[in-house]
Amino acid sequence: MNNSRRDFIKKSVAGSAVLMAGGILPGFSAESYRRIIGANGKIRASVMGVNSRGNALAQNFAFQKNCDVIHICDVDKRAIEKCVKNVRKIQEIEPLGFGDFRESLESKDIDLMVIATPDHWHAPAALLALQAGKHVYVEKPLSHNPNEGEMLVEAAAQYGKSIQMGNQRRSWPNVIEAINELKNGVIGRPYFGKGWYTNNRGSIGIGNEVAVPDWLNWDLWQGPAPRKVFKDNIVHYNWHWFWHWGTGEALNNGTHMIDLLRWGLEVDYPIKVSSNGGRYRYKDDWQTPDTQVINLDFENDISMTWEGRSCNGKYIEGSSVGVEFYGEEGSILISGGNEYKIFDLKNNIVKEVKDSKEIDPRDAANPASNLDALHIRNLFDNILTGEKLKADIDSGFKSTLLVQLGNISQRVGHSLEINPGNGHIIGDKKAKKLWSREYEKGWEMKI
Repeated sequence: MNNSRRDFIKKSVAGSAVLMAGGILPGFSAESYRRIIGANGKIRASVMGVNSRGNALAQNFAFQKNCDVIHICDVDKRAIEKCVKNVRKIQEIEPLGFGDFRESLESKDIDLMVIATPDHWHAPAALLALQAGKHVYVEKPLSHNPNEGEMLVEAAAQYGKSIQMGNQRRSWPNVIEAINELKNGVIGRPYFGKGWYTNNRGSIGIGNEVAVPDWLNWDLWQGPAPRKVFKDNIVHYNWHWFWHWGTGEALNNGTHMIDLLRWGLEVDYPIKVSSNGGRYRYKDDWQTPDTQVINLDFENDISMTWEGRSCNGKYIEGSSVGVEFYGEEGSILISGGNEYKIFDLKNNIVKEVKDSKEIDPRDAANPASNLDALHIRNLFDNILTGEKLKADIDSGFKSTLLVQLGNISQRVGHSLEINPGNGHIIGDKKAKKLWSREYEKGWEMKI
Protein backbone atom coordinates (compact mmCIF):
# COMPACT_ATOMS: atom_id res chain seq x y z
CA MET A 1 0.00 0.00 0.00
CA ASN A 2 1.56 3.25 -1.13
CA ASN A 3 0.89 5.94 1.45
CA SER A 4 2.61 8.23 3.90
CA ARG A 5 3.16 5.35 6.36
CA ARG A 6 5.45 3.31 4.11
CA ASP A 7 8.58 4.16 6.11
CA PHE A 8 7.13 3.09 9.44
CA ILE A 9 6.20 -0.29 8.00
CA LYS A 10 9.76 -1.01 6.91
CA LYS A 11 11.11 0.06 10.27
CA SER A 12 8.51 -1.95 12.20
CA VAL A 13 9.17 -5.15 10.25
CA ALA A 14 12.89 -4.80 10.78
CA GLY A 15 12.35 -4.14 14.48
CA SER A 16 10.12 -7.17 14.87
CA ALA A 17 12.71 -9.44 13.28
CA VAL A 18 15.28 -8.29 15.83
CA LEU A 19 12.92 -8.68 18.79
CA MET A 20 12.00 -12.22 17.94
CA ALA A 21 15.64 -13.23 18.03
CA GLY A 22 15.36 -13.16 21.83
CA GLY A 23 17.19 -11.48 24.70
CA ILE A 24 17.08 -7.92 26.05
CA LEU A 25 18.70 -5.87 23.34
CA PRO A 26 20.59 -2.59 23.71
CA GLY A 27 18.14 0.26 24.15
CA PHE A 28 15.42 -1.97 25.62
CA SER A 29 14.50 -1.62 29.26
CA ALA A 30 13.17 -4.45 31.38
CA GLU A 31 9.71 -2.90 31.00
CA SER A 32 10.06 -2.94 27.22
CA TYR A 33 11.12 -6.57 27.33
CA ARG A 34 8.05 -7.52 29.34
CA ARG A 35 5.96 -6.25 26.44
CA ILE A 36 7.47 -8.71 23.97
CA ILE A 37 5.10 -11.56 23.14
CA GLY A 38 5.48 -14.43 25.58
CA ALA A 39 7.82 -12.60 27.94
CA ASN A 40 5.10 -12.42 30.57
CA GLY A 41 2.40 -14.47 28.89
CA LYS A 42 0.46 -11.34 27.87
CA ILE A 43 -0.62 -10.44 24.37
CA ARG A 44 -1.30 -6.75 23.84
CA ALA A 45 -4.04 -6.04 21.33
CA SER A 46 -5.28 -3.13 19.30
CA VAL A 47 -8.89 -3.29 18.10
CA MET A 48 -9.87 -1.50 14.90
CA GLY A 49 -13.51 -0.71 14.09
CA VAL A 50 -15.43 -0.70 17.38
CA ASN A 51 -18.87 0.69 16.64
CA SER A 52 -20.69 -2.65 16.91
CA ARG A 53 -19.03 -6.04 16.44
CA GLY A 54 -15.63 -4.59 17.27
CA ASN A 55 -16.91 -3.24 20.58
CA ALA A 56 -18.03 -6.74 21.56
CA LEU A 57 -14.75 -8.24 20.35
CA ALA A 58 -12.69 -5.71 22.31
CA GLN A 59 -14.49 -6.70 25.50
CA ASN A 60 -14.11 -10.40 24.75
CA PHE A 61 -10.37 -10.03 24.13
CA ALA A 62 -10.06 -7.99 27.35
CA PHE A 63 -11.81 -10.78 29.29
CA GLN A 64 -9.05 -13.23 28.35
CA LYS A 65 -6.52 -13.54 31.16
CA ASN A 66 -3.48 -13.46 28.87
CA CYS A 67 -4.54 -10.37 26.91
CA ASP A 68 -4.64 -6.62 27.47
CA VAL A 69 -6.51 -4.44 24.99
CA ILE A 70 -4.36 -1.33 25.04
CA HIS A 71 -5.46 0.48 21.86
CA ILE A 72 -8.94 1.26 20.49
CA CYS A 73 -9.09 2.55 16.92
CA ASP A 74 -12.02 4.01 15.03
CA VAL A 75 -12.88 6.84 12.65
CA ASP A 76 -15.92 7.56 14.86
CA LYS A 77 -14.92 9.52 17.97
CA ARG A 78 -18.06 8.39 19.79
CA ALA A 79 -17.28 4.71 19.19
CA ILE A 80 -13.78 5.13 20.65
CA GLU A 81 -15.08 6.74 23.83
CA LYS A 82 -17.76 4.10 24.33
CA CYS A 83 -15.43 1.17 23.73
CA VAL A 84 -12.66 2.54 25.96
CA LYS A 85 -15.16 2.82 28.82
CA ASN A 86 -16.44 -0.71 28.24
CA VAL A 87 -12.97 -2.25 28.15
CA ARG A 88 -11.85 -0.29 31.20
CA LYS A 89 -14.61 -1.97 33.21
CA ILE A 90 -13.02 -5.34 32.44
CA GLN A 91 -9.26 -4.77 32.72
CA GLU A 92 -6.97 -2.62 34.85
CA ILE A 93 -5.33 -0.84 31.92
CA GLU A 94 -7.27 1.96 30.22
CA PRO A 95 -6.81 1.69 26.45
CA LEU A 96 -5.55 4.58 24.37
CA GLY A 97 -7.86 5.82 21.63
CA PHE A 98 -6.69 6.39 18.05
CA GLY A 99 -8.61 8.02 15.21
CA ASP A 100 -6.08 6.57 12.76
CA PHE A 101 -5.22 2.90 13.29
CA ARG A 102 -1.89 3.36 11.51
CA GLU A 103 -0.65 5.31 14.52
CA SER A 104 -1.45 2.28 16.66
CA LEU A 105 0.53 0.05 14.29
CA GLU A 106 3.57 2.27 14.85
CA SER A 107 3.64 1.23 18.51
CA LYS A 108 6.08 -1.48 19.56
CA ASP A 109 3.70 -2.30 22.41
CA ILE A 110 1.17 -3.87 20.05
CA ASP A 111 1.39 -7.60 19.30
CA LEU A 112 -1.97 -8.17 17.67
CA MET A 113 -4.38 -6.16 15.50
CA VAL A 114 -8.07 -7.11 15.72
CA ILE A 115 -10.00 -5.94 12.64
CA ALA A 116 -13.80 -5.52 12.71
CA THR A 117 -14.18 -2.73 10.18
CA PRO A 118 -16.39 -2.52 7.08
CA ASP A 119 -15.46 -5.20 4.52
CA HIS A 120 -13.47 -2.95 2.20
CA TRP A 121 -10.95 -2.37 4.99
CA HIS A 122 -10.42 -6.00 6.08
CA ALA A 123 -7.63 -7.03 3.73
CA PRO A 124 -5.83 -3.64 3.43
CA ALA A 125 -5.72 -3.25 7.21
CA ALA A 126 -4.61 -6.85 7.71
CA LEU A 127 -1.81 -6.37 5.19
CA LEU A 128 -0.58 -3.21 6.91
CA ALA A 129 -0.66 -5.00 10.26
CA LEU A 130 1.34 -7.96 8.94
CA GLN A 131 3.86 -5.60 7.38
CA ALA A 132 4.17 -3.80 10.71
CA GLY A 133 5.07 -7.09 12.39
CA LYS A 134 1.72 -7.72 14.08
CA HIS A 135 -0.41 -10.83 14.31
CA VAL A 136 -3.96 -10.45 12.99
CA TYR A 137 -7.49 -11.44 13.95
CA VAL A 138 -9.83 -10.39 11.13
CA GLU A 139 -13.59 -10.75 11.08
CA LYS A 140 -15.24 -12.41 8.11
CA PRO A 141 -15.09 -11.96 5.23
CA LEU A 142 -11.34 -12.18 4.81
CA SER A 143 -11.44 -9.71 1.93
CA HIS A 144 -13.66 -7.54 -0.23
CA ASN A 145 -12.65 -9.41 -3.41
CA PRO A 146 -10.67 -12.54 -4.37
CA ASN A 147 -7.47 -10.75 -5.36
CA GLU A 148 -7.15 -9.25 -1.89
CA GLY A 149 -7.57 -12.68 -0.35
CA GLU A 150 -4.79 -14.13 -2.48
CA MET A 151 -2.53 -11.24 -1.46
CA LEU A 152 -3.15 -11.92 2.22
CA VAL A 153 -2.29 -15.60 1.79
CA GLU A 154 1.00 -14.54 0.21
CA ALA A 155 1.62 -11.87 2.86
CA ALA A 156 0.99 -14.25 5.77
CA ALA A 157 3.66 -16.59 4.38
CA GLN A 158 6.09 -13.77 3.67
CA TYR A 159 5.85 -11.95 7.00
CA GLY A 160 5.55 -15.05 9.18
CA LYS A 161 2.76 -13.81 11.43
CA SER A 162 -0.40 -15.56 12.57
CA ILE A 163 -3.69 -14.54 10.99
CA GLN A 164 -6.98 -15.99 12.18
CA MET A 165 -10.33 -15.30 10.51
CA GLY A 166 -13.51 -14.97 12.53
CA ASN A 167 -15.09 -18.26 11.47
CA GLN A 168 -15.80 -18.83 15.14
CA ARG A 169 -17.87 -21.98 14.70
CA ARG A 170 -14.68 -23.86 13.88
CA SER A 171 -13.90 -23.57 17.60
CA TRP A 172 -17.33 -24.51 18.97
CA PRO A 173 -17.01 -27.95 20.64
CA ASN A 174 -20.29 -29.51 19.53
CA VAL A 175 -19.92 -28.20 16.00
CA ILE A 176 -16.45 -29.77 15.87
CA GLU A 177 -17.99 -33.01 17.14
CA ALA A 178 -20.68 -32.89 14.45
CA ILE A 179 -18.12 -32.40 11.68
CA ASN A 180 -16.06 -35.28 13.07
CA GLU A 181 -19.17 -37.50 13.10
CA LEU A 182 -19.75 -36.57 9.47
CA LYS A 183 -16.17 -37.35 8.45
CA ASN A 184 -16.31 -40.65 10.34
CA GLY A 185 -19.19 -41.79 8.14
CA VAL A 186 -22.19 -41.51 10.46
CA ILE A 187 -24.44 -40.70 7.45
CA GLY A 188 -22.40 -42.58 4.89
CA ARG A 189 -20.91 -40.63 2.02
CA PRO A 190 -22.09 -37.01 2.17
CA TYR A 191 -22.73 -35.55 -1.27
CA PHE A 192 -24.87 -32.43 -0.73
CA GLY A 193 -25.07 -29.63 1.79
CA LYS A 194 -27.29 -26.61 2.21
CA GLY A 195 -26.83 -23.50 4.30
CA TRP A 196 -29.07 -20.53 4.97
CA TYR A 197 -29.61 -17.20 6.69
CA THR A 198 -32.89 -15.34 7.19
CA ASN A 199 -33.80 -11.97 8.69
CA ASN A 200 -36.42 -9.20 8.54
CA ARG A 201 -34.30 -6.19 7.60
CA GLY A 202 -36.12 -2.98 6.75
CA SER A 203 -35.61 -0.53 3.91
CA ILE A 204 -32.57 1.76 3.94
CA GLY A 205 -34.44 4.39 1.94
CA ILE A 206 -32.94 6.85 -0.51
CA GLY A 207 -29.86 8.56 0.88
CA ASN A 208 -29.43 12.32 0.97
CA GLU A 209 -26.13 14.11 0.45
CA VAL A 210 -25.46 15.83 3.75
CA ALA A 211 -22.51 17.29 5.60
CA VAL A 212 -20.17 14.76 7.16
CA PRO A 213 -20.83 14.56 10.92
CA ASP A 214 -18.13 16.12 13.07
CA TRP A 215 -17.60 12.81 14.86
CA LEU A 216 -16.66 10.96 11.65
CA ASN A 217 -13.45 10.91 9.59
CA TRP A 218 -15.19 10.12 6.29
CA ASP A 219 -11.98 10.18 4.27
CA LEU A 220 -10.30 7.52 6.43
CA TRP A 221 -13.55 5.53 6.68
CA GLN A 222 -13.37 5.19 2.89
CA GLY A 223 -9.63 4.49 2.98
CA PRO A 224 -8.73 2.22 0.06
CA ALA A 225 -12.10 2.66 -1.71
CA PRO A 226 -12.40 5.36 -4.39
CA ARG A 227 -14.05 8.45 -2.94
CA LYS A 228 -17.82 8.89 -2.79
CA VAL A 229 -19.91 11.73 -1.41
CA PHE A 230 -21.30 11.19 2.08
CA LYS A 231 -24.96 10.17 2.34
CA ASP A 232 -27.04 9.75 5.44
CA ASN A 233 -27.92 6.07 4.90
CA ILE A 234 -24.46 4.48 4.67
CA VAL A 235 -22.76 4.72 8.07
CA HIS A 236 -22.75 2.65 10.21
CA TYR A 237 -24.39 -0.57 9.04
CA ASN A 238 -25.95 -0.07 5.63
CA TRP A 239 -22.62 -0.06 3.82
CA HIS A 240 -23.07 -3.86 3.77
CA TRP A 241 -25.57 -3.44 0.92
CA PHE A 242 -23.38 -1.34 -1.40
CA TRP A 243 -20.89 -3.14 -3.66
CA HIS A 244 -18.41 -0.28 -3.28
CA TRP A 245 -17.77 -1.10 0.38
CA GLY A 246 -19.73 -4.22 1.25
CA THR A 247 -20.34 -7.73 -0.01
CA GLY A 248 -24.02 -8.29 0.74
CA GLU A 249 -25.68 -10.87 2.95
CA ALA A 250 -23.71 -13.62 1.20
CA LEU A 251 -20.39 -12.51 2.71
CA ASN A 252 -21.95 -10.89 5.78
CA ASN A 253 -23.53 -14.11 7.05
CA GLY A 254 -23.20 -16.68 4.28
CA THR A 255 -19.45 -16.98 4.80
CA HIS A 256 -20.01 -18.77 8.13
CA MET A 257 -22.33 -21.38 6.65
CA ILE A 258 -20.35 -21.94 3.46
CA ASP A 259 -17.28 -22.46 5.65
CA LEU A 260 -19.06 -25.19 7.62
CA LEU A 261 -20.21 -26.87 4.40
CA ARG A 262 -16.74 -26.75 2.86
CA TRP A 263 -15.21 -28.06 6.09
CA GLY A 264 -17.65 -30.94 6.40
CA LEU A 265 -17.68 -31.96 2.74
CA GLU A 266 -13.87 -31.65 2.60
CA VAL A 267 -13.77 -29.63 -0.61
CA ASP A 268 -11.68 -26.67 -1.70
CA TYR A 269 -12.49 -25.10 -5.07
CA PRO A 270 -15.63 -25.70 -7.18
CA ILE A 271 -15.96 -26.46 -10.88
CA LYS A 272 -19.16 -24.45 -11.42
CA VAL A 273 -20.89 -21.61 -9.58
CA SER A 274 -24.25 -19.96 -10.15
CA SER A 275 -26.40 -17.44 -8.30
CA ASN A 276 -29.97 -16.28 -8.61
CA GLY A 277 -31.83 -13.53 -6.80
CA GLY A 278 -31.95 -9.77 -6.51
CA ARG A 279 -33.16 -6.79 -4.53
CA TYR A 280 -36.84 -7.71 -4.38
CA ARG A 281 -38.42 -6.39 -1.18
CA TYR A 282 -37.94 -2.61 -1.31
CA LYS A 283 -37.13 0.07 -3.87
CA ASP A 284 -34.26 1.94 -2.25
CA ASP A 285 -30.46 2.37 -2.44
CA TRP A 286 -29.75 -1.25 -1.43
CA GLN A 287 -27.64 -2.76 -4.26
CA THR A 288 -26.76 -6.31 -3.20
CA PRO A 289 -29.39 -9.10 -3.24
CA ASP A 290 -31.87 -9.34 -0.39
CA THR A 291 -32.89 -12.72 -1.80
CA GLN A 292 -30.16 -15.00 -3.13
CA VAL A 293 -29.45 -18.66 -3.79
CA ILE A 294 -25.83 -19.62 -4.56
CA ASN A 295 -25.08 -23.07 -6.00
CA LEU A 296 -21.60 -24.60 -6.05
CA ASP A 297 -20.68 -27.84 -7.79
CA PHE A 298 -17.45 -29.71 -7.01
CA GLU A 299 -15.63 -32.67 -8.43
CA ASN A 300 -16.54 -36.20 -7.25
CA ASP A 301 -20.31 -35.54 -7.33
CA ILE A 302 -20.50 -33.04 -4.46
CA SER A 303 -22.65 -29.92 -4.36
CA MET A 304 -23.68 -27.25 -1.89
CA THR A 305 -26.13 -24.38 -1.85
CA TRP A 306 -26.69 -21.30 0.31
CA GLU A 307 -29.98 -19.43 0.61
CA GLY A 308 -30.10 -15.88 1.94
CA ARG A 309 -33.29 -13.98 2.72
CA SER A 310 -32.56 -10.61 4.27
CA CYS A 311 -36.17 -9.41 4.25
CA ASN A 312 -38.21 -12.50 5.08
CA GLY A 313 -37.25 -14.16 8.33
CA LYS A 314 -39.11 -17.46 7.96
CA TYR A 315 -36.97 -20.12 9.60
CA ILE A 316 -35.52 -23.12 7.77
CA GLU A 317 -35.33 -26.34 9.82
CA GLY A 318 -36.42 -24.35 12.87
CA SER A 319 -33.55 -21.86 12.80
CA SER A 320 -32.73 -18.49 11.22
CA VAL A 321 -29.28 -19.79 10.31
CA GLY A 322 -27.75 -23.21 9.85
CA VAL A 323 -26.43 -25.98 7.62
CA GLU A 324 -27.52 -29.51 6.81
CA PHE A 325 -25.47 -32.29 5.26
CA TYR A 326 -27.12 -35.05 3.23
CA GLY A 327 -25.53 -38.46 2.76
CA GLU A 328 -26.31 -41.96 1.55
CA GLU A 329 -27.48 -43.06 5.00
CA GLY A 330 -28.97 -39.95 6.59
CA SER A 331 -28.38 -36.28 7.35
CA ILE A 332 -26.79 -34.00 9.95
CA LEU A 333 -28.34 -30.67 10.95
CA ILE A 334 -26.22 -27.95 12.61
CA SER A 335 -28.49 -25.04 13.48
CA GLY A 336 -27.48 -21.62 14.75
CA GLY A 337 -26.09 -22.79 18.07
CA ASN A 338 -23.47 -25.15 19.41
CA GLU A 339 -25.67 -28.18 18.72
CA TYR A 340 -26.56 -30.79 16.13
CA LYS A 341 -28.97 -33.56 15.18
CA ILE A 342 -28.39 -36.74 13.19
CA PHE A 343 -31.28 -38.20 11.16
CA ASP A 344 -31.69 -41.51 9.40
CA LEU A 345 -33.25 -41.81 5.95
CA LYS A 346 -36.73 -42.10 7.48
CA ASN A 347 -36.37 -38.69 9.22
CA ASN A 348 -35.93 -40.27 12.66
CA ILE A 349 -33.58 -38.46 15.04
CA VAL A 350 -30.89 -40.99 15.94
CA LYS A 351 -28.77 -38.57 17.95
CA GLU A 352 -29.20 -35.07 19.35
CA VAL A 353 -26.55 -32.95 21.07
CA LYS A 354 -27.59 -29.69 22.72
CA ASP A 355 -25.85 -26.76 24.40
CA SER A 356 -27.52 -25.06 27.33
CA LYS A 357 -26.08 -21.66 26.43
CA GLU A 358 -28.48 -19.48 24.44
CA ILE A 359 -27.31 -17.96 21.16
CA ASP A 360 -28.96 -15.29 19.02
CA PRO A 361 -27.59 -15.61 15.47
CA ARG A 362 -29.29 -12.35 14.49
CA ASP A 363 -27.36 -10.34 17.08
CA ALA A 364 -24.92 -8.58 14.76
CA ALA A 365 -22.66 -7.44 17.59
CA ASN A 366 -22.28 -10.40 19.92
CA PRO A 367 -24.18 -13.60 19.10
CA ALA A 368 -22.08 -16.04 21.14
CA SER A 369 -19.35 -14.39 23.22
CA ASN A 370 -18.62 -17.38 25.47
CA LEU A 371 -18.04 -19.68 22.50
CA ASP A 372 -16.17 -17.05 20.51
CA ALA A 373 -13.69 -16.84 23.38
CA LEU A 374 -12.56 -20.36 22.44
CA HIS A 375 -11.65 -19.06 18.99
CA ILE A 376 -9.73 -16.15 20.48
CA ARG A 377 -7.80 -18.42 22.84
CA ASN A 378 -6.94 -20.71 19.94
CA LEU A 379 -5.22 -17.75 18.28
CA PHE A 380 -3.36 -16.93 21.50
CA ASP A 381 -2.19 -20.52 21.83
CA ASN A 382 -1.00 -20.45 18.24
CA ILE A 383 1.00 -17.29 18.86
CA LEU A 384 2.47 -18.43 22.19
CA THR A 385 2.90 -22.18 21.73
CA GLY A 386 2.42 -22.93 18.05
CA GLU A 387 -0.95 -24.69 18.43
CA LYS A 388 -2.66 -25.14 15.07
CA LEU A 389 -5.14 -22.43 14.12
CA LYS A 390 -8.77 -23.48 13.79
CA ALA A 391 -9.43 -20.92 11.03
CA ASP A 392 -6.12 -20.12 9.38
CA ILE A 393 -5.54 -17.92 6.35
CA ASP A 394 -5.85 -20.84 3.93
CA SER A 395 -9.28 -21.96 5.10
CA GLY A 396 -10.45 -18.39 5.48
CA PHE A 397 -9.45 -17.54 1.93
CA LYS A 398 -11.08 -20.61 0.39
CA SER A 399 -14.38 -20.23 2.22
CA THR A 400 -14.55 -16.50 1.50
CA LEU A 401 -13.73 -17.14 -2.15
CA LEU A 402 -16.65 -19.54 -2.63
CA VAL A 403 -19.15 -16.88 -1.62
CA GLN A 404 -17.33 -14.18 -3.59
CA LEU A 405 -17.64 -16.37 -6.68
CA GLY A 406 -21.37 -16.57 -5.99
CA ASN A 407 -21.59 -12.79 -5.88
CA ILE A 408 -19.59 -12.48 -9.10
CA SER A 409 -21.99 -14.89 -10.81
CA GLN A 410 -24.90 -12.84 -9.48
CA ARG A 411 -23.46 -9.58 -10.80
CA VAL A 412 -22.62 -10.84 -14.29
CA GLY A 413 -25.92 -12.67 -14.59
CA HIS A 414 -24.72 -16.16 -15.52
CA SER A 415 -22.95 -19.22 -14.13
CA LEU A 416 -19.17 -19.45 -13.94
CA GLU A 417 -16.79 -22.24 -14.89
CA ILE A 418 -14.05 -22.54 -12.26
CA ASN A 419 -10.59 -24.11 -12.26
CA PRO A 420 -10.79 -26.68 -9.42
CA GLY A 421 -7.04 -26.43 -8.92
CA ASN A 422 -6.92 -22.78 -7.84
CA GLY A 423 -10.47 -21.40 -7.77
CA HIS A 424 -9.91 -19.02 -10.67
CA ILE A 425 -12.62 -18.20 -13.20
CA ILE A 426 -12.12 -19.86 -16.59
CA GLY A 427 -12.48 -17.49 -19.56
CA ASP A 428 -15.25 -14.91 -19.01
CA LYS A 429 -13.59 -11.50 -19.20
CA LYS A 430 -16.63 -9.78 -17.71
CA ALA A 431 -16.50 -11.93 -14.57
CA LYS A 432 -12.73 -11.65 -14.23
CA LYS A 433 -13.04 -7.87 -13.93
CA LEU A 434 -14.70 -8.45 -10.56
CA TRP A 435 -11.78 -10.55 -9.27
CA SER A 436 -10.23 -7.33 -7.93
CA ARG A 437 -11.25 -3.72 -7.46
CA GLU A 438 -10.10 -0.17 -8.16
CA TYR A 439 -8.45 1.68 -5.28
CA GLU A 440 -8.21 5.27 -4.26
CA LYS A 441 -4.90 6.56 -5.61
CA GLY A 442 -2.14 5.93 -3.07
CA TRP A 443 -4.08 3.22 -1.24
CA GLU A 444 -3.33 0.25 -3.50
CA MET A 445 -2.46 -2.99 -1.71
CA LYS A 446 1.19 -3.91 -2.32
CA ILE A 447 3.27 -6.67 -0.80
